[in-house]
Amino acid sequence: MRVADKGMIVTGGASGIGAATVERLVAEGARVVIADMNDSLGHSLERKLEGRARFVQTDVSRTDSVDAMFREAEAFCGVDGVFNNAGIGHQAPATDYTDEDWLRVIEINLNGVFRVARAAMRAMASSGGSIVNCASILGHVGQSQTAAYTAAKGGVLNLTKTLALEGAAAGIRVNSLSPGYIATPLLENLDPQLLEFLTSLHPVGRLGSSQEIANAALFLLSDEASFITGTDLLVDGGFTAGKS
Repeated sequence: MRVADKGMIVTGGASGIGAATVERLVAEGARVVIADMNDSLGHSLERKLEGRARFVQTDVSRTDSVDAMFREAEAFCGVDGVFNNAGIGHQAPATDYTDEDWLRVIEINLNGVFRVARAAMRAMASSGGSIVNCASILGHVGQSQTAAYTAAKGGVLNLTKTLALEGAAAGIRVNSLSPGYIATPLLENLDPQLLEFLTSLHPVGRLGSSQEIANAALFLLSDEASFITGTDLLVDGGFTAGKS
């Protein structure tokens, strides 16, 4: 088992990529804190995993909530690894954004990532560990009507590099991973023509799955990635490779 007896935290862990990662980590021997705002989904996943996971309602936009979650994690399983995955989206032309729209996305997708990573580095200061920040292909390329999201994810990429430099001496590895478009219930509700277009942007000819992102997160969190820090792993079906 690749993370046997390790203590892990997954933010945004109650659904989608986060839930898939929680289940993958548990299957590989970890005990996991599911940090999420969604009470119902979080408790449901906790029950499914029968003592190997604990749900802690967490708002990454609040430092007190993040710090309280880490205290619970340290008591439940310790903190050897964190998948910093919580995030939200917003689509609108930049000229239509309100200040509130912009700030909410930055608050969750960039400031929230920083809050969780800061708490993780404090928790790992004497023992080392691994932090994986969830970035995006839209941190590497632009896309219209996603100004705040692309700005935040671009920030996550460079934040990751800086934290890797700061954590190296303490044995803390910090990496990011950048998913392409992933097949989730949210995308299934899109207009079929738009879904077909998004799929066509991936040279492999399909969208990714939550499980494929979970596999990448598991690798970066595990000791198999012990010489990897300060980098970004693109899991995007060739999206950013260019046009063929």
